Amino acid sequence: MKSVNHLFRLLLALLLVCFAPVARTSAQDLEDAQLLHPKADSWPMYHGDYSGRRHVSFTQINPQNVHALSLAWVFQTNQQAQIKSSPLLVDGVLYFTVPENIWAVDARSGHMIWHYHRPSPKGDHIGHRGVAMYKGWLYFTTPDCHLISLNAKDGSVRWDKLIADVDKGYWTTMAPLVVKGHVITGVSGDFDNLTGYLRSFDPESGAIQWQWNATPPAGTPNATTGGMTWMTGTYDPELNLLYWGTGNPTPVLNGQTRPGVNLYTCSIVALNPDTGKLAWGFSVSPHDTHDWDAVETPVLVDGTFHGKPRKMLMQTSRNGYFFVLDRTDGKSLLTLPYGPVNWTTGIDKEGHPIPNPQKEPAPDGRLIAPDEGGLTNYRAPSFDPKAGLFIVSAHPSWSIYFAKPSDGAYGWAGADYGLWGKGVLEAIDYQTGKIRWSHELGDGGSGAGVMTTDSGLTVTGDAHGNMLILNTSNGKTLWHAGTGSPIQSSPISYELDGRQYIVTSSGGLLFAWALPANSVQPLRR
Repeated sequence: MKSVNHLFRLLLALLLVCFAPVARTSAQDLEDAQLLHPKADSWPMYHGDYSGRRHVSFTQINPQNVHALSLAWVFQTNQQAQIKSSPLLVDGVLYFTVPENIWAVDARSGHMIWHYHRPSPKGDHIGHRGVAMYKGWLYFTTPDCHLISLNAKDGSVRWDKLIADVDKGYWTTMAPLVVKGHVITGVSGDFDNLTGYLRSFDPESGAIQWQWNATPPAGTPNATTGGMTWMTGTYDPELNLLYWGTGNPTPVLNGQTRPGVNLYTCSIVALNPDTGKLAWGFSVSPHDTHDWDAVETPVLVDGTFHGKPRKMLMQTSRNGYFFVLDRTDGKSLLTLPYGPVNWTTGIDKEGHPIPNPQKEPAPDGRLIAPDEGGLTNYRAPSFDPKAGLFIVSAHPSWSIYFAKPSDGAYGWAGADYGLWGKGVLEAIDYQTGKIRWSHELGDGGSGAGVMTTDSGLTVTGDAHGNMLILNTSNGKTLWHAGTGSPIQSSPISYELDGRQYIVTSSGGLLFAWALPANSVQPLRR
């Protein structure tokens, strides 16, 4: 009977999509005040707000009624590429991407309003994270390194600017971040002699405002290149500081040509968004030789730490360590592993892991934890301030790293072979770094990010394509639904007309979930 009811609900949802009204797009606009203080009926940037916490205040869907959650609508992209983007929601319209494509979709019904396609024969099409919006304009990065501004109402192009030279080996996949009249975007690319950087564009004209380089110019003696900036950062309006993670140095697995710490690769940096000037930097993986980008979300939390009020920055990094920093000055408050880690000799007095030279890739191989994909990666974590938990999709894993003299000293300069890995959702107590609870996600790991709610729900996906809703207090499953394909994006939630929606993806499908309309009660704040 349960399967019959589920099928009935699915057919009813599809009928509602077919006959629901098309969204009104006349009001598409997004001002600074809405970016600073997002409302319940919006998700105006990649992380939802500037903090990167991916925590919402909604309580309509809660542990007592989540069993009744059902499909509100589903949208089919008809693309082979998987959806990895977090949709934006502004004035009742969702905007989301796969490489080369943007869709505008009615957030109530799933009806397509418009679709923009720009072929990019060059560049890496590994995935795409989404768009940014400011006033009535969208900002979209392409695989061949262009930043395009489009009219949010109809998808028409206003201007097209170059971010980087794709012929040198750069590409772009990220959702830009808009801060006070700056459209800030980063770059990707793992070739030698490429400098990672952030670039700020004028939202009206597309003119370059500033550029911050993660590494010295190519050719600087004993210096590295690299430090790519391929995930979206966060921002503190009070401190007026932009926080961003940077990628690995190059050559990737050979550290002999680049002695030292290799600033500012595998680092968290704080920049002035008006000038691009560096305020401070913290080396997450000094002298990385395992391809452990530190681009994971720098999550901003205000609260007490060991009894003292702090403005904190937290990151679960790809290298296996959980970091808590004072984001006013970048000083370490806590550094602890959150899974198997064997590549260090300890932690120095400033909170930096100390690389063990014996764990660098070698011709006879080195057993390393975690593997090249890291203990986490691009999938977004969440921080629940009520529970005091940092929740992350982790990937305990082991691999063997080799140095291969036949591959030369540059480029990848070696190889890694994964041995074992699984997915585990971990709830970390930020005061101690201890794991409060864990929830198995399956062999191989999950690509789904995490979102939490004030009602005590944690939303994510497992390795088998199941959307999961867990109890934040203990990690127990409250509800799940099979989606048919891997989930590679992070969930979002919003409220329209008094009804809360949770939006997830699966393969090339976008799903919106909600309680049945006749059971919806007013939201409690």
